[in-house]
Amino acid sequence: MNTLNVKIPSNEKSYSIYIENSPISELKPKILSALRGTKFLVVISEKVNKLYGKTLGFNSDEIFVLKDGEKEKNFKNYKKILERALKIGLTRQDAIIAIGGGVVGDLAGFAASTYMRGIDFIQVPTTLLACTDSSVGGKVAIDTDFGKNLVGSFYQPKVVFINTNFLKTLDERQYKSGLGEVVKYIFIEKSCKCKEELNLTNFIAENTDRILSKDISILNKLIEICIKLKIAVVEQDEQENGLRKILNFGHTYGHAVEKVTKYKKYTHGEAVVKGILFAFNLAEKRGLIDKNYRFFAEDILRKFDFKKIPDLKEEKLLKAMQADKKATSDKIVFILPVDYSTVEEFKLSKNEVFQHS
Repeated sequence: MNTLNVKIPSNEKSYSIYIENSPISELKPKILSALRGTKFLVVISEKVNKLYGKTLGFNSDEIFVLKDGEKEKNFKNYKKILERALKIGLTRQDAIIAIGGGVVGDLAGFAASTYMRGIDFIQVPTTLLACTDSSVGGKVAIDTDFGKNLVGSFYQPKVVFINTNFLKTLDERQYKSGLGEVVKYIFIEKSCKCKEELNLTNFIAENTDRILSKDISILNKLIEICIKLKIAVVEQDEQENGLRKILNFGHTYGHAVEKVTKYKKYTHGEAVVKGILFAFNLAEKRGLIDKNYRFFAEDILRKFDFKKIPDLKEEKLLKAMQADKKATSDKIVFILPVDYSTVEEFKLSKNEVFQHS
């Protein structure tokens, strides 16, 4: 087991992240040992429950099964979770446990952050995307008809249990979706200001085939590197007042792609990769980088054979980007590359976003 620690100076909050590949049957007692109270509600992905429900060993009256898909991260399910928590009598000493991908973690975490003004929240990510990104850092939210994650809060988990054995049964598309978030860290690594030299670019270049074949030892290390980079950012800027914005690299355009296609056509990771490509093209057109760095980025993304997303209508994308929570009244916020593994924030008018040259 590898243990990483997150320390948020502003509220003196610290929590541990455990990365391991021990049998999943051993997970429940570890989770229960982290509880303060005697009661809990497990919010679990439908797919994960079918595959691992019996192995995990929670009783049916202790779980809320959430259907899979981004569309499930809504007000209706948020209300159902709260009502279930009230029905079983969760108190301020009790906890909500999320077992699943980013949708489960975001929704369950938001419910935990608002139930009785906040109860303990435990993350058990089961997808690569959740392991490397969404389970750490305390962003919890739900989606609305107006856009993604527009209703939410910053609420740190009490503890995160990452077991890479869950990734063995992750389907290829969802696995690649997680890799979309992983490669993001290549292009922002220096900007994360991590005290430790992690060299993610070299690690991925040397281990691409083993990453694609889900080599567990390599995955453990890959997840560790990504989390260390995210911890470095979150510890410096918990609530996205400055540095943390760099984690949105590829996301302004990516979220717009998801919204325009109604969260049904492409995964989050696929949309982020499209957003990364757009950011590189935009940065080159603005003279921030040269074409060699763009070619380098494209080569890295090509190695993982991400799903190709065609260009969508600019008018629809702009409308979605203007509704993004990071946008200002007249500007759209982009994180753009300015040097190798270095990015900066830019506020662009809608006319500057699609530069035709």
